[in-house]
Parts: sequence; C-alpha cells; structure tokens
Amino acid sequence: MDRMKVEIWSDVMCPFCYIGKRRFEDALQQFAHKDKIEVEWKSFQLNPDMKTDPTLNINQYLADIKGWNLEYAQNMNARVTEMAAQVGLTYDFDKAVVANSFNAHRLSHLAKKHGLGEAAEEALFKAYFTDGKNIDDKATLIELGIVIGLDADEISQTLNSDAFADAVKYDIAEARHLGIQGVPFFVMNNKYGVSGAQAVPVFAETLEKSFTEWKQENSKPQLTIIEGESCSPDGDCR
Repeated sequence: MDRMKVEIWSDVMCPFCYIGKRRFEDALQQFAHKDKIEVEWKSFQLNPDMKTDPTLNINQYLADIKGWNLEYAQNMNARVTEMAAQVGLTYDFDKAVVANSFNAHRLSHLAKKHGLGEAAEEALFKAYFTDGKNIDDKATLIELGIVIGLDADEISQTLNSDAFADAVKYDIAEARHLGIQGVPFFVMNNKYGVSGAQAVPVFAETLEKSFTEWKQENSKPQLTIIEGESCSPDGDCR
C-alpha cells in the first residue's frame, strides 16, 4: 500500500456533502503528505424512494413532505446557502430540481472506473446545487460525463442498462454495515470515521492521526540481525 485511503460516503443531493467536500479538500491541501492520500467516493441515498419531478423545486418538495410551510423551507435552505458561501460555493435552491440520485451514482461509478471519480462528484454537485440541472436526466448526465472526459457512447450504454447498479447498492449496504446513518461520512485508513461537514481542523487532525498510524503499519520492519551460516540467492553458501 503506497497511499492511505480515505473513503467518503455521500449523496449528490446532500447540501452538507458538498460543503464537507470543500472543507476536507481544504484540510487535505494543507496536509504535508497529501500525495500519499487516495480518496474514494462511495454512494449513499438519503431518499431512495424519491420520484423525479422536474416541475417541483426542492423548497416546495421539502415543505410538502415535512409538513412545513414554503417560507420555512426557504429560510432553512437560505441558512445552508450562507454556509456554502463561506467555503466558496454558490447554492441556488430555487432552481434545484427534485430528482432521484441513483443514476447519478451509477455515472459516478463509471467515472471511478476511469479514474475520474473526483471529477464526477464535483460536476454532479455543481449541476444540482448551482446550475439547477436534473441529475436524473440521461441527456444531462451524458453531457456532464463528456465534460469530465468520459466517452459519450459508454455513458449512454451505462445509463440504458443496469450497469453499476449493484456497485451503488453495495456501497449503501456497506454504509449500513458500518453503522453510517447520515452523510457526508469520511472513513480514514479503515479506522477513523468523521461524520458530517466538520470544521477544517477536525479533518486535519484526523488526517494526521490516521496517516501516522498508517505509516507505522506499512513501514518495513527494522531487524537486528545475528549472522550465521547461510546461502544467498546467487548460490554463495558460507
């Protein structure tokens, strides 16, 4: 193992996942051994039964399913928008489309297969929270995939089949097995879990601690050798 793994469970439609992504990136950028960190994105669905409805925006949807009035939903999302702005993100909940995220996760897995998992997550988050795009629309997903470097035909074949459906379900099942009940959730070196869009120093401290242990676990053993008669691979026996 030449790099320590950080696994991140998230959902494309989770506002704190995008904020958490930025804060983690901030901590990673400051980390002295960032070239020794491998980040892997994992799928999670906050609302797997959500029905895609481009005629609804997320403010109205939340008001309807939570029993809130529309103004309350708008005010709540306005507070989240302010949090996002603090890390340089632009949220526009008035444009956000109610869409099931399963196909977006399948696209993310296709991207991960080609080493483009990070690019896919960024593109999908921006499409949903900033640009108001329907992340369950195949034409939109093909467009996003092309922009990050995926082949249009391969994206189309993926979306028109059940490719990577099992991979998405496996990630969700793995999250359940680990006891993950909400996202974002960061697992470092398969030992330390960080739940939520934590402050940058929390990510930095956990990175440092995880990496120190990982380095110790993967260092070559230092042996004190007592010499005696032996044979080397070149046939020299003495």
